[in-house]
Amino acid sequence: MPTRKPMLENSVFHIFNRSIAQFEIFRDEKDFERFIWMIRFFSIPQKRLSFSKLRRDYKEHHWREKIQSLAELFPSEIQIIAYCLMPTHFHLVVFQKKPYAISKFIKKLLASYTQYVNLKRNRKGPLWEGRFKHVLCETDEQLIHLTRYVHLNPVTAYLEDKPENWFASSYNEYLAEQPDMICNWDPFLKINSQHYKEFTENRVEYQRSLAKIKNLMLD
Repeated sequence: MPTRKPMLENSVFHIFNRSIAQFEIFRDEKDFERFIWMIRFFSIPQKRLSFSKLRRDYKEHHWREKIQSLAELFPSEIQIIAYCLMPTHFHLVVFQKKPYAISKFIKKLLASYTQYVNLKRNRKGPLWEGRFKHVLCETDEQLIHLTRYVHLNPVTAYLEDKPENWFASSYNEYLAEQPDMICNWDPFLKINSQHYKEFTENRVEYQRSLAKIKNLMLD
């Protein structure tokens, strides 16, 4: 089997993957929330706790505080710029600071979530459709358009009318500072919340039309 070329350090990538046979990997708010906090947890290097053990040992909301304190102690080798979770797949925009950092992060993230889903739903076997996909984002202009595309996914799929209504994305972080933020887009983007909202939501119908054309071509 051919090996993939290493992903460049000091580079931004669009990372995405989907479930096998369109299996619904996120079914309720707890599933979405768990994966979001797994993103935060597994972006932190040099830790000994497992995510499940941390949740057990630090009950209620204290486990979130523990993750944030770990993040301050151990600077990450990656930076999460944007994300969106959909029922059958996910999108991440990630800056890689060191070689192989994204691969190590994704491997742990997907393996841990697979274990969680299999245990919760009494299933066995793989959950994901092979290796994760990645696309290099080469300019800041590409990056701002990429974040818009990622944040519009729920609206394009008619799951919501407005992107801010979708719980499982970083869009609301871009509109206003949120408690326990996952993303950091500095120094790549300078976000004015009102301008970004207009920039994103003015594209809704166009992105929906592109999705329809894509589906027709696939049919």
